[in-house]
Amino acid sequence: MSAISTVPASRAVSEPSFFEFVLIIAFMMALGSMSIDNLLPAFDPIRADYGLASTNEVQLILTVYMIGFAIMQLFYGPISDIIGRRPTLMIGLVIFAIGSFIALFSTSFEMLLAARMIQGMGAAATRILSVAIVRDRFQGREMARVMSLTMMVFIIVPIFAPSIGSLFLLFGTWHTIFVSMLVLAVLLALWFGRRMPETLHPEYRMPFSVKRITDGARRCLSQRTTVGYATAMGLMFGALMGYLGSTQQIFETEVYGLGPIFPVVFGSLAAVMGIASFINARLVRRLGMRRLSHFGICGYVLFSAAMVAVALIYGGKPPLMVFAVTLAGCQFLFSLTMPNFNTMAMEPLGDIAGTASSLIGFYTTILGTLVGLAISQSFDGSVLPLAIGFLAAGICAFVTVVVTERGKLFQPHHADPLPSAEAFGH
Repeated sequence: MSAISTVPASRAVSEPSFFEFVLIIAFMMALGSMSIDNLLPAFDPIRADYGLASTNEVQLILTVYMIGFAIMQLFYGPISDIIGRRPTLMIGLVIFAIGSFIALFSTSFEMLLAARMIQGMGAAATRILSVAIVRDRFQGREMARVMSLTMMVFIIVPIFAPSIGSLFLLFGTWHTIFVSMLVLAVLLALWFGRRMPETLHPEYRMPFSVKRITDGARRCLSQRTTVGYATAMGLMFGALMGYLGSTQQIFETEVYGLGPIFPVVFGSLAAVMGIASFINARLVRRLGMRRLSHFGICGYVLFSAAMVAVALIYGGKPPLMVFAVTLAGCQFLFSLTMPNFNTMAMEPLGDIAGTASSLIGFYTTILGTLVGLAISQSFDGSVLPLAIGFLAAGICAFVTVVVTERGKLFQPHHADPLPSAEAFGH
C-alpha cells in the first residue's frame, strides 16, 4: 500500500485536498528557500552598510543560516514524534519570526549573523516536518511522486525570489526583505493551522524517552540504504549550496556583470529544475526511484565534467550561453536525484519518520553546508571553482550510490506497489 490511510480518529480541522496538501508542504519548504534566495541581490548593500572587505564575507549570512538550520533538525523530528507535527511547526515558526525581527534592528554584521542563525534554527522545522508529514501519508513511489510535485512548486520560489529581493531594494533597503520573511512566516502559520490536521498516527506517537530516541537514531544509522542515500544527498546539496553562495558574484558582478539581469538568469536556471521535478513526478511511478536517480547522478557527473572542460578552455570565463547550458544540464539532473534519494533514505523508517527526518536532515545539511562553503569560498573571479566543486561532489555521490547498491545500478530492489486508493479522497 503506497498511501497510508490510517489516520488519527479525531481531528480539529478538515482534510485538505491532495492539491492543497502539496501546496502547503511546498510553502513550508519554500520559506527556507525564500530566506536564502531573495537575499542574494542584497549582498552588495549589506557589504556596504557594514563596511565589509569583500562579498565573500557576506556569504557567511548563508553559512550561519545553514548551521542553525542543521543543528535544530536534530531536535524537531524527535519532538514532533512526541507532541505531534502541528505544535512542533508552530514552535519553529515562532523562532524564525524572532530571528527575522532581530535582523530588522541589527546594528552590526555580527548581530545580523546571529539573527540569521536564529532564523535557520526556526526554518529547520519546516524542512523536517514537511518530509515527516509526507512520510506519514505516503510511501514508496507515491511518496517520491509527492516529493517531486512539492519540489516542483518549491523550486518556483527561486525563479521569483531574487527579483522580489531586487524589487524590495528598489523601493527600500535590505531590511524590507526581512519584513517579507516575517510576513511569510505568519501566513504559513495561519494556513497550516487552519487546514492541515495532525498527521502523526496514534500508534507511532512516542512518549518522551531518551532511550527511544537513541534507539531510533541507532536504527537510522544501521540502515545501509538510509546512510548511503543520505550521504549522496548531502554531497549533491553541497554542490547546490556552493552555487547559491557564488551565483551573485558569477552572474551579477564579477564574472559576467549582468547587473539587473541577474534575477532573470537565476530564475531561468531554477525553472529548469522545476521542469525536471515535474518530469520526475510523472515518471517515477512507472520507472521507479532507482532508475531515475541513477540516470540522474550519471548524467550529472558527465555534465559537470563538461562544465570543467569549458571553464578550462576559456580560462575560467566561458561565454555565458555555453556556461549556462552546462549548468542548466547539471541542475536538471540534480532534480532527478534529490527527491528520489530523499525518499529512498526515508523508506525503511516510516514508524519513526520524525526522528529519521531529523537525523537525515541534520547530516545532509551539515555535509552540504561544509561542501558548499568550500566551493563558494574558493571563488576566484572565475567559474572554475564552481565547476570543479560540481564535478567532485558528483563523483563522490556516484561512488557512494555504487557502494550503497553494491554495484547494481538501475535495478529496483522490489516492485513498489501502486496505490489502489490515495488519501485526501482520491
